[in-house]
Amino acid sequence: MRTQLRNGIAAVATFAAAAGLLAPGTAAGGPWGADYFPNVPLTTQDGKVVRFYDDLLKGKSVAVNLIYTRCSASCPLETAKMTQVQRILGDRVGKDIFFYSISIDPKNDTPEVMKAYMQKYHIGPGWLFLTGKEEDIKLISGKLGLSSLTDLSNRDGHMPSLMIGNEPSGRWMRNSAVDNPRFLARTIGNFLGWKSTEPMQSYADLREPPKIDEGARLFKNRCAACHTVGKGDGIGPDLVDVTKRREHCWVGRYIAEPDKVLAEKDPIAVELFAKYKDVRMPNLDLSPEDVALLLSHIEKESNAVVAQAHKDPPATP
Repeated sequence: MRTQLRNGIAAVATFAAAAGLLAPGTAAGGPWGADYFPNVPLTTQDGKVVRFYDDLLKGKSVAVNLIYTRCSASCPLETAKMTQVQRILGDRVGKDIFFYSISIDPKNDTPEVMKAYMQKYHIGPGWLFLTGKEEDIKLISGKLGLSSLTDLSNRDGHMPSLMIGNEPSGRWMRNSAVDNPRFLARTIGNFLGWKSTEPMQSYADLREPPKIDEGARLFKNRCAACHTVGKGDGIGPDLVDVTKRREHCWVGRYIAEPDKVLAEKDPIAVELFAKYKDVRMPNLDLSPEDVALLLSHIEKESNAVVAQAHKDPPATP
């Protein structure tokens, strides 16, 4: 027990140093730079060889996560959420901050595979997908604090974490990569000291706590990065009236375990997989209660969309 405790404390201390939770100067050598980060070669989605420290970190603010393109768990949601963050930040990405997604499956994720993956998610400039030698990627993830003991118990092989850092100051912060995109964009801006032009609501203006619709909250946090209800296709299909177009029990099972449904060669799942550019719907470990809430929300929103369509006059040809 004492050995486990000492190991746990050592792991926390190591993470704190790697993640920049210690103030600059508290670790030997001050802010983390060329003497801390490996300068190993990586290859971009365009086949260009770059050095991790010299070309990707030095003098820059960055956001780094780990993914792999065959992932059926958190990676699709991570990428979809980060795509939304990129849109919110606009032209700051590639100028004030650089996004990097590093593959933990370098044997499969060739530059060509990664480029095709990026195109599925409509990823813009300022965001590189990177591959390299497996031992170099493990070294990088360890130095960044993106690998941990909990990864071993995660069916995906890694946790959906994002390291945000400013190399010149040596400041680093670890955050969830599947957070609310607007919140995450604001978190990045605040951490890097950007001035926000968005008006902030004062707490004094709040008269009562907002009512929380659990179904709407779940949909916004888990589904809205890829789907809409009545606003057209996104990365995945528009879900308006999906429980009327498909059998209710089929939709419920597909939401709960899409990876298994696709692996069983279900004809509808196979058709959707092909239609939406082989983007895998992630298994989000939803409980039966979560699935019921999502179905109820989708049905409620679908009814509202249909009712509004009946009210609106037809468009003039």
